[in-house]
Amino acid sequence: MAQISADNRGLRLATRYVVLGLIAVIFIFPLVFMLMSSLKPDQQLLEDTASLRAFLPVGDVSLDNYFAAFKRAPVGLFILNSVIVTGVTVALSLLACSAAAFAFVFVEWKGRNLMLSLILATLIVPFETIAIPLLLVASKLPWIGVEGVTWGWLNSYRVQIVPFIADGLTIFLFVQYFKDLPGELIEAARVEGASWGQIYRRIVMPLSGPVLATAAILKFLVMYNQYLWPLMVTQEEGYRPVMVGLQYFFQLNRAWGEIMAYLSLITLPVLAFYLYLQKAFIASIASTGVKG
Repeated sequence: MAQISADNRGLRLATRYVVLGLIAVIFIFPLVFMLMSSLKPDQQLLEDTASLRAFLPVGDVSLDNYFAAFKRAPVGLFILNSVIVTGVTVALSLLACSAAAFAFVFVEWKGRNLMLSLILATLIVPFETIAIPLLLVASKLPWIGVEGVTWGWLNSYRVQIVPFIADGLTIFLFVQYFKDLPGELIEAARVEGASWGQIYRRIVMPLSGPVLATAAILKFLVMYNQYLWPLMVTQEEGYRPVMVGLQYFFQLNRAWGEIMAYLSLITLPVLAFYLYLQKAFIASIASTGVKG
C-alpha cells in the first residue's frame, strides 16, 4: 500500500510539472518570437511567421534592427524615464498606501469606515473621466525649484508620479492583508509602550513581504505601461516614457524588425523587476514567523 501511495504521489507530481511546463511554454513563446524577430530583416521576419522558423534564430540574423532603433529614437532616454517614473512611484505608493491601510486597520478614529468606503469607490471611476480635469489642474499648479517658483507641472517627472502615488486598489490590498495579521502582536506591542510608528516599522511592515511584492508588481505594470497620461503631459522627448516612444516606430517608414527590437529592449526592465521581486518574495516567506 505504501508503494502504491508513493507511486500515486510521484504520478501526480509528474503530471503537475508537465502542466506547469506547458503553461510556461505558452507564456514564453511570445517573448521568444519577439526576440527572434528582432534579429531578422523585415522580409524574412514576415516570411517566417508562417512556420516554426519564427521561433528560431535562422536565416539572416544580426543586430542591425537594434542599431536602427537607437538611430530612429532616443531609446535609452525613454527607458531611463520609465525606470525613474515607475521606480519612484512604486516606492512612494508602497509607503503611502501601507501607512494609510495601517491607519484604517489598527488605529481607531471616527469615520474611518466611511473614508475607506469612499476610497474603494474610486476603483469604479475610469481614469479617462478625470484625465482632462487633472490635466487642467496640473497645468496651473505651482512648483518651487532651483529657478524659484514656477507655474505648471507639464513636461516633468512629478506630473507623471504624484497623481498615481495613492490608489484605492493598493490600499485595499494592504488593508486585507493587515486584517489577517495576528492582533496579539499589536496588542502586546502597545502594552510594552510601542508607538504606532514603531509598530508600523518594526512589526507590521517586516511581516508584509507578500503583499508588498504583489502591490509592487501590480503598480509597476500600471506605471510602466502608461500611455495616455504621459502623452497628454509631456511634449518634450526628455520626459517621455517607453510607451509614448513606441509611436516613433509607427511614423513614416514602418519597420517591424525595429519595432520588435524596441519591444525587446523595453521588456528587459520588466523581466529584471519581476525576477528581483520573485526572489524578494521567496525570501520574505522564508523569513516570516507568521503563517496563515
